[in-house]
Amino acid sequence: MSMEENPPLPPDDPPEPAPDTPAPPAEEQPAVDTTGPSILGQENTKEPAMSAAEEEALLKEFFMDMKDVDRDNEVNRILGAFKLNPFEQIGINFDCTMEDIRRQYRKVSLMVHPDKCKHPRATDAFEVLGNANKTLSDEEHVRELRHALTLARDEVRKERTKALKKDVALRLAGMIHKEGKEGVQAEYEQSPEFHDAWKQKARDMLAKAEWRRRKLTKRLKDDEERIEDEEAENRKKLKSMREHHKNWEANRDGRVGTWRTFVDKKSKKKEGKSAAGGIKPPKLKTADEERTYIQRPVGEQFRPPPPPATHQRP
Repeated sequence: MSMEENPPLPPDDPPEPAPDTPAPPAEEQPAVDTTGPSILGQENTKEPAMSAAEEEALLKEFFMDMKDVDRDNEVNRILGAFKLNPFEQIGINFDCTMEDIRRQYRKVSLMVHPDKCKHPRATDAFEVLGNANKTLSDEEHVRELRHALTLARDEVRKERTKALKKDVALRLAGMIHKEGKEGVQAEYEQSPEFHDAWKQKARDMLAKAEWRRRKLTKRLKDDEERIEDEEAENRKKLKSMREHHKNWEANRDGRVGTWRTFVDKKSKKKEGKSAAGGIKPPKLKTADEERTYIQRPVGEQFRPPPPPATHQRP
């Protein structure tokens, strides 16, 4: 073999194609899912948010397929809910947000709407929902209501802590849980049992608060009525006094003339009428058999002597 000849190709390499032979098609690569997780485990693109119109259409489609018995049960639940708690009337947890309230109200109102629900008291339930939503739209009322609900939740926590103070199972659960007793308590507060206890305690506290409010309102109303009655009585007395004084002044001349006429008639009947006329004064009595004292003239009445003068030392 001479040095000008080319060395043979390795057996593993494919032979070079001839110039006229077409190249084989390139192997198709799998399409990359741009919406799936990336190499870092994060989503490359977020799911597009649902518009209000699409959400409304889905809700309407859902409620069209709902059975009448479900609508009737919802009407009975609303009418049987505690009247002092609008959260309970709408059917939502007490620790919800305002956006959760808005969504729940739309959902429940569509369920019990009189045009779609055949229950005879669907209109009453719909009005109850409307009043509850109106109450929850008032920020001041919601603030007071949430304060009362917070106090009720604290009372439920205290009662459970006191009841399970010596519970060995709870202590073991706190040791096993990765977050300790706080984690066990947090899981319990997410359970339906806790929300039922919270609801019952809230009913009790709201009923007592309403009773105290009504008693105070009645007391204030009674006090206002009593003050109004006293003022009316005083005004009546003042009016009567003014009328009496007015009538007294108007009849002054008649009274004076009547007295003068009486004096003249009396003086004419008396014997020993003096030249000037008039009524003689009564005689002074120096002794009275019915009395133990003697009536003396003014000049003869006893006067105590003046006290002796005190001499001052020089």
